[in-house]
Amino acid sequence: MPEPIDLKKSLNLPKTDFPMKASLPQNEPKQLAAWHESGIYERILEGRKGKPLFVLHDGPPYPTGSIHLGTGLNKILKDMIVKSKSMAGHYAPYVPGWDCHGLPIETQVEKELGGKGKVPPAEFRKLCREFAARYVEQHKKDFKRLGIFGRWNDPYLTMSFDYEAVIAGAFLEFMEKGYVYRGRKPVYWCIYDQTALAEAEVEYEDHSSPSIWVTFKVVGGGKGEAAKIGGDVSAVIWTTTPWTIPHNRALAFHPDFEYAVVETEKGKLLLAADRVAALQTECEIQEARVLGTYRGRDFDGMKFQHPFVAVQVPGILADYVTLDQGSGIVHAAPGHGVDDFNSGQRYGLEIYAPLNDRGEYVEGLPEYKGKDVFTANPIIVKLLAERGALLGHHPYKHSYPHCWRCHNPVIFRATEQWFIGMEAVPTDSKKSLRAEALEEIHGVKWIPAWGEDRMYEMIEKRPDWCVSRQRFWGVPIIVFFCEGCGNQLKDYGALKNVVRWFEKEGADAWYKHSAEELLPAGTKCSCGAQKWRKENDILDVWFDSGSSHLSVLKGAEWPADVYLEGPDQYRGWFHSSLLVATGIRHHAPYKGVVTHGWTLDEQGRPMSKSLGNALEPAEICEKWGADLLRLWVASVEYQADVKMSERVMTQLSEAYRKIRNTFRFGLGNLSDFDAARDTIASENLEEIDRWMLERTAELVKKCRDWYAAYEFHRVYHALHDYCVVDLSAFYYDVLKDRLYTKAAKNKARRSAQTAIYKITGALVRLAAPVLAFTAEEIWKYLPKGEDAAESVHIAEFPQETELRTGIPAGQVASWELLAKVRGEVLKALEAARNAKKINSGLEAKVLLNGNPELKAKLKHYLAELPALFIVSQVEFFTAEEADYRSDIVPSLEVIVRRADGKKCERCWNYSVHVGENSRYPNVCERCSAALKEIEDGQSSQAAT
Repeated sequence: MPEPIDLKKSLNLPKTDFPMKASLPQNEPKQLAAWHESGIYERILEGRKGKPLFVLHDGPPYPTGSIHLGTGLNKILKDMIVKSKSMAGHYAPYVPGWDCHGLPIETQVEKELGGKGKVPPAEFRKLCREFAARYVEQHKKDFKRLGIFGRWNDPYLTMSFDYEAVIAGAFLEFMEKGYVYRGRKPVYWCIYDQTALAEAEVEYEDHSSPSIWVTFKVVGGGKGEAAKIGGDVSAVIWTTTPWTIPHNRALAFHPDFEYAVVETEKGKLLLAADRVAALQTECEIQEARVLGTYRGRDFDGMKFQHPFVAVQVPGILADYVTLDQGSGIVHAAPGHGVDDFNSGQRYGLEIYAPLNDRGEYVEGLPEYKGKDVFTANPIIVKLLAERGALLGHHPYKHSYPHCWRCHNPVIFRATEQWFIGMEAVPTDSKKSLRAEALEEIHGVKWIPAWGEDRMYEMIEKRPDWCVSRQRFWGVPIIVFFCEGCGNQLKDYGALKNVVRWFEKEGADAWYKHSAEELLPAGTKCSCGAQKWRKENDILDVWFDSGSSHLSVLKGAEWPADVYLEGPDQYRGWFHSSLLVATGIRHHAPYKGVVTHGWTLDEQGRPMSKSLGNALEPAEICEKWGADLLRLWVASVEYQADVKMSERVMTQLSEAYRKIRNTFRFGLGNLSDFDAARDTIASENLEEIDRWMLERTAELVKKCRDWYAAYEFHRVYHALHDYCVVDLSAFYYDVLKDRLYTKAAKNKARRSAQTAIYKITGALVRLAAPVLAFTAEEIWKYLPKGEDAAESVHIAEFPQETELRTGIPAGQVASWELLAKVRGEVLKALEAARNAKKINSGLEAKVLLNGNPELKAKLKHYLAELPALFIVSQVEFFTAEEADYRSDIVPSLEVIVRRADGKKCERCWNYSVHVGENSRYPNVCERCSAALKEIEDGQSSQAAT
C-alpha cells in the first residue's frame, strides 16, 4: 500500500500568478504599448462589423496646455459610454477631435511672439497651426494614458484642410439660404483682445463698478400734466457704466409706472415714485416732498438736456425698465446695449459708439477723448460732478461679463458685424431658424432632464448670432466686395470655388491668393468691374466647432446618438451645433445630450493651480494609476458637480483593492479548472451555486440597463458591493471549505468552480468599461476556451441567460432566508467570541430554534448549515434559554456552544469521529472520504 498522503499537500489551496499588488503606475504603460502594438481599437471595430451603429460625437477641446481633471472626467465618461456600447454589441467608433482655431491659441502664440502684430497674417497662421499641432500630440498622449480607445492616428481637427472647407461651405449655405446679414449692432467686445465675442465666449465674474446717480435737466415737451413740468426739474438716472454717458441718446420710462417730482435739498427731481426712498438712501438726501405724480407714458417725447454734451435727448417708452434698482428711468445708449439698441431702432435714435477697437474714444470732450472706457470712468464721474449733475457715487460689486480667455471685463459696442438672423426664414423652409431649433429640442433626450428647459430658454431668448471675429486664426468669411461699386458678390457658384481652394490648401489660401485667383476667371460684378476686395473678418470659432457633425459624421452616423460635455456647452457647442444643423439640415445633430458637472476640491471649490488644490490626471496616473481615476469617474454621480481629493483617492484605493482581491480569489481557485472538461451542467450544480449564478444573472441585467442609461455610478456601486459583500464576505467565504478540502475532481468542488468561473467571467466583462487596464489583466489569467476573445474589450457583455440555472422560485426564497439566518448566526458567534466562549467559528456548535415553519426549513438544509455558518456542528434546541434572539428573522433563536469532538488536522473542523480512520487518525470523517477519493483517483490514474 502506498504511503499516506501529506495532509497539507492534499488541500486545493488557491494558486495564481495574478499579483495581489496591482502596481498600476508601472504596469499600465506596458499594457498601453501592447494595445498599440495589437491595434486594439481597429480590432474591436473589425469584430463589430455589421452590428448596430452607435455614435458618440466628441466635442473638441482647445489644444492648449496639459489636460486638467475636468477634461479627464469628460474623456473617461465618453470612453465608458463607447466601451460599454461596444461590449453591448454595437459598432461604436470614436473619433476624437480638437478645436484648433480661435482666441485661446492666438493668445498663446502672441505671448510667444511678445505681442500682437509682430508677423504678417500668413506667418501668424502658420505659427498658430504649429502650436495647435504640438498640443494636439500632447493631448493624444495624455488621453491614451487614461486607457481611452479611439481613432488617435486620424482625429478630426478644425484646422485640417477638409474641415476648413466644410466650415466655409456651411457658411456659404447659410448665406445662400438668406440667414446671413451684415449690420451694426452692439456686441460683446474685448478691448484687450480687440475682437467681438459670442455669448459663449463671455463668463460672468465678480467686478466692482462705479455706481452713479445723474441728473438730466427737463427742457420741455411731454404729455398732459407732465408737459407743465418746468425747467427747474431734473430727471434722475442710475448707471454702473459712466463711460457710456457721453453716448446717451434717450431716457427710457416704463409706460405704466408712476413717476413723481420730489423737492429735495438737491433740487427738484423726477424719478419713479417707488424709488424715492432708494434715492434718499443712496444719495444721502434728507427730505423728499412729492410735488406731483405722473404716468410714464406722459414723458414720451419730452426733451432733456445732456449733462455735458450739447445735445437734447428724448424721453422714450420701454417695457424693460424695472423698479429693482436705480431710479426707474433708464439711461439709453443705443450703441452699447441690446435693449437700448432695440429702442433706438424703434425711435430712430442715433446708434452712437465712437470707440476704436482698443475701446478708446475717437470723439468727445478733451477730458476723455483718446482714453479707453475703463480709464475714462473716473474722469467722467469727475466731469459730472463739476457740471453739477452728480447726485451720488459709490462702488458697486456685481457679476459682470468678462472675456473667457483674458478674463478682463468686456463692453457692449455697436460695430459692423456679420450676423445669422434667428428670425430669418430660409429659402428651403417656412419656419425661422429659432422656430425650427426650438422644435428640434423637444425631440432630443436630455440627461439630466433639465437640459431641455435650459437649451429651450437659451435658444428662445438669444439675439441674432454674431459670427464675425476680428482675428486671423480661423476660417475667413467668404465674402467679396466689388472694388468698383462696393456691392457684395452674390454669385454662390463663384463663391463655392473658394471652398475648392480650401480643400486643397486649407483656409490659408485666403491669405496666399488674390481675390481674382480664388474666384473663377472672369467673375464680374453687375456694374462690370472685375476687381474684388476680400472680407477681413473670420468666423466665430463656435461656428467652426458647431460644424463638426457635418465634417465628421458620415452617412448613417448623422445624427449622432449622443453628445456629452459640461454645463457650459448649453451656450457653447450644444448650442452652436444645434443652430448649424438646423440651419442646414433642419434637424438636430444629436439624438441625446448628456451633461456632466464641474470638478471641485474637497471643500467644494473649483480646482485651480493658483489655489494649489488641483489634482491633474498625470499626477493621479503617476501616483495611483489611470484605473483609479476611471474608478473615481464611475463612482460619482457625474451629472452634478463632483469632488476630488487625495483622501477620496485613498478611499477608492481601498475599494479597488477589495475588488481586485475578489477577482484574485476567483482566479486562484480556477488553476486546475478546464471549462470544456470540468463544467457541471446547471441542473447538477449544488443549490447554493445555482442560487448565486441566478443572483449574478440579475446583476448582469441591472448593470447592462445602467450602462445603457449612462448610470455608471450604479454599475460601480453594484459591482463593488457584489464583490465585497455578496462574494468575499459571503459566498466565497462559504465555498472555501468545499474548494480546499474536497478531492480536486469532486463533483461538489467542480460545481463551486463552475459557478466561480461563470461569475468571474461575467464580472470582469461588466467591469471592463470602467477598469480598462485591470479587466484586461484579469482576462489574461482567466481560463478560457479556444474561441474566447483575446482581449476583454473585444469580448461582449455577458447575457443574463449565460448565468440562469433554472433554479425553482421556492429554492431561491429558501436561500434568501438562509442568507438572513446566516447573518443572525454570525452576530451570535461574534458575541460568543467577545465573551471568550470560542476563539473561532470552527470551535463552535450552533443550536437553532424557531417556529415550526422556520425549523422545518432549516432542518431541510441541515447538511448545508455548518458550511454556511462556517462552524463545526449545527443542531436544534427547544426548551433552553437562547443566547441571541433575532429581530431580523422572526422567531429565530441561537445558542453558541463549544463544538463536540476533536479538531481535524486537515480541515480544522471539530468532529467526534476524529481518530476513527487508522490510516489518517487525525482527520474527521469528511476528510477521510476526501482522502480516499484522492487515493482512488491516484490509483486509477496509475492503472491507466
